[in-house]
This record gives sequence, structure tokens and C-alpha cells, in this order.
Amino acid sequence: MFLTAEWATISSLATAAGTLVLAIATFSAVRSSNRSARIAEAALQEQRRPLLAPSRLTDPTQKIMFLEEHWVSAPGGRAAVEHIDGTVYLAISLRNVGSGIAVCQGWAVRPGAARNYPAHVPVDELHIQSRDLYVPAGDIGMWQGALRHPDDAVRAEVARAIDTGQPITVELLYSDQIGGQRTISRFGLTVAGETRLASLNRHWYLDWDGPRPESLALAAANAIRRDHEAAEERRAAAQGEGAVTDTGGARPGDGRSAGAEAADPPDPPDPPDPLR
Repeated sequence: MFLTAEWATISSLATAAGTLVLAIATFSAVRSSNRSARIAEAALQEQRRPLLAPSRLTDPTQKIMFLEEHWVSAPGGRAAVEHIDGTVYLAISLRNVGSGIAVCQGWAVRPGAARNYPAHVPVDELHIQSRDLYVPAGDIGMWQGALRHPDDAVRAEVARAIDTGQPITVELLYSDQIGGQRTISRFGLTVAGETRLASLNRHWYLDWDGPRPESLALAAANAIRRDHEAAEERRAAAQGEGAVTDTGGARPGDGRSAGAEAADPPDPPDPPDPLR
């Protein structure tokens, strides 16, 4: 009787241990399967991910027409920026350095350099792209946008920046060919002679975290801004000291008044006459 009870207990424990091992193995298999599925999904998304940047300086000039049948052209790596009869025309020569087709969805433009804006324009404040603009993977394309409404305050500010040769910041919202992987890329348009160079500032991924946290990017931007302000203050102080020195101000120990000329040194004594 006692032996029978012992064997029953041992059998139950063995069954429980086997069930536990099977549960652990099943959990590990499911977890590994989920990880593999996530890796496969990420790999598929990377195959469709677009990423816009300025085109190369050696890329051919591109032309595009606006609603008023107004044509603009932009050489490689440059932008077309025009203010004509109150209307602002903007176009950028782009290159898609990603592996998927880029579909432009919206845009925003602001006067001034990109460093003045730590965050991108909210998505609900972007201008919706009324024309389908596609940039193929590994190839060049062109973006266009125009500000026409006479009561638009941004139009007036951007027009003033164009007339005075100030930098302009443009942000583009685009996605892959199925509307996913939304990305905002910021471009700076800077005057260079008779044209404007297009430079890339940064990217924001809207559907998931980007290559680095937003807090880290903001901290880096603030550090650069502080360094720039410190350098400007030091340069201004150095110029102020140089201006005081150039006025001929008296220095301690000079022994003469400001602007006074130094006295001529006395003539050396005549050498002794050897015949005397």
C-alpha cells in the first residue's frame, strides 16, 4: 500500500515536471517565433523605406510647372525660390537615398535658418500636397510648393526672407508607396550667389522611434546653440578691444598722452679724433 502511494506520487511529479518542461519549450518557441516575425517585418519595411535628401551637385537640372503655368528649374543640389507678384514659388531638387518609392504628402515652410526651430511643424498644420509627387528609389525627383493666399502671414514672412536673401527652412512629409513609414525631412535653402543651395538638417520618423531619441537630438541642438552664442560673444569682445586699441588710447606705463608722438632719440656722440 505504501509503495503504491509512493509510485503514484512519483508519477504525478514526473507528469508535472514534463508538463512544465513542455510549457517552457512552447514559450521559448513562441517568443523566438515572434522575434523572427518582428525581424522579418523590419526587414520588409527597410526594403520599402524612402529617405529624401538633396540631389547631388552633378545631377541634371530639373524643371517643374505650377498651377499658373509658371515654370521653375533647379540644378542638382539646389532649390528654386521665387517671389513674383505676391506669390511664393518653391521647388527642391531631391534624391531618394532609401530603398523604396517616396510619396510626398505635405509640406511647410518657415523663414530663417533651421537651427531656429527645435521641432518640426505639427502634422495637422502642414500644407497637403495636391499633386502626386513620387521620387523613385535611388533616383532624383523634384518637390514643389507655393504660397498664394494674400492673408497668409507665413507667405508674407517668407516673401520678405526671399527679398532680403535670408535662409528658408522647408519640411517635407512623405511616406512609402502604401502610405506607411511616414517621415518628415527638414531642408535648409541658403543663398549661394544667384541660386540657393539645399542642405539636409534632420529626419523624423512618425510611426516609430527614429535612429536616436528626440530628447538626445534636442540636447545636441541646444549644446551647439550655446557654443555658437559663446563664440559670438567672445568674437564681439575681441572686436571691441581691437577698436579701443586702434583709437590710440594711452596704455599704463606709456608715459605720454593719447595721440602724442614719441620724441626723437638724441644723436649719438661724435667718435674721438685719433689725431688729437
